[in-house]
Amino acid sequence: MSNNDSIKIGINNTSNEWFRPIIDKKELKNLTKRNDFAGWRHIIIYFFALFSLGLFCTYFWGTWWFVIFYIAYCTLWGGADAIWHECGHRTAFKTRSLNDFFYYIASFMNNFEPVRWRWSHSLHHSYTASIDPHDFEVEGSIFSKPNILTFIIRFIPGIGFFEIQNSLYKEIIQHAFKIETKVMKECIPADKKNRCVIVSRIFVFIWILIILLSILMNSLLVIFLLLIPKFFATINAVWGLTQHMGLKENTKDHRLSTRSVRLNPIFSFIYWKMEYHIEHHMFPMVPSYNLPKLHEIIKKELPKPQNLFEAYKEIIPAVIKKHKDPNYFISVKIPSNQ
Repeated sequence: MSNNDSIKIGINNTSNEWFRPIIDKKELKNLTKRNDFAGWRHIIIYFFALFSLGLFCTYFWGTWWFVIFYIAYCTLWGGADAIWHECGHRTAFKTRSLNDFFYYIASFMNNFEPVRWRWSHSLHHSYTASIDPHDFEVEGSIFSKPNILTFIIRFIPGIGFFEIQNSLYKEIIQHAFKIETKVMKECIPADKKNRCVIVSRIFVFIWILIILLSILMNSLLVIFLLLIPKFFATINAVWGLTQHMGLKENTKDHRLSTRSVRLNPIFSFIYWKMEYHIEHHMFPMVPSYNLPKLHEIIKKELPKPQNLFEAYKEIIPAVIKKHKDPNYFISVKIPSNQ
């Protein structure tokens, strides 16, 4: 392959500093093609399954069966995070309008104020695991130093109710009242802050409508189905925390700060292939449904993907060590065949 047939792809003005495998231009062009069929297939299956589980929850409301179906419903609801992410990159569909429409829907489901998260996620890709500029999206995985008990209880469904003072609900309310949070100050451009305030107020208004509807119907079911599922979507954290947990900060090599894992087909669907996370960070304009193909092309230059057991086998000891030594990080073995 000649130099003219290959390129190193970046994502920002500092991209030439990052390590990235060299990929043939034509191959990369094919990988970055958006496919409306793939996008719609995921969206339709996802919302059909979510609606079906919602019907089961409604039918079994007031019985112990509700608990089982509700945990499944909340787990699938948490999959809106993957839709938010894919549409935020505008890689789910060919058209910007379709991506943005589902981006806003999924943002509401995730309690992600879309303006704030558009900019903080852009920073996350430009400066992954960076301290300065601060990468807010690895706050809970690389920068935090939790003790092992604090780490474990985050997987308990409903635990978020006890941390509501640090939740995204609070952040949205602060933004709705024009309170400038740290993330707003450091991530959002001045000319976008007013839009952040407006969208936050819309979100709060919808929350109030949901609560009023619940009162009118004299049932908490509406709140359980539309307002608080994220508090119970803690199973999603099992694979979500593997992205960067315990890995190195302030590095220009995604293989050292990011982790790819192997998931079963159901979890992979909910996560929309984001288990190929190193690959995604290296080439963020490749749609998630093409990440398996990308992996096959560059896998010789990547650490071998772990299953969840293998990932947590190194994550849990890292959490314990990092609590005692904030400078500790997992040393990743990089393939030598460069």
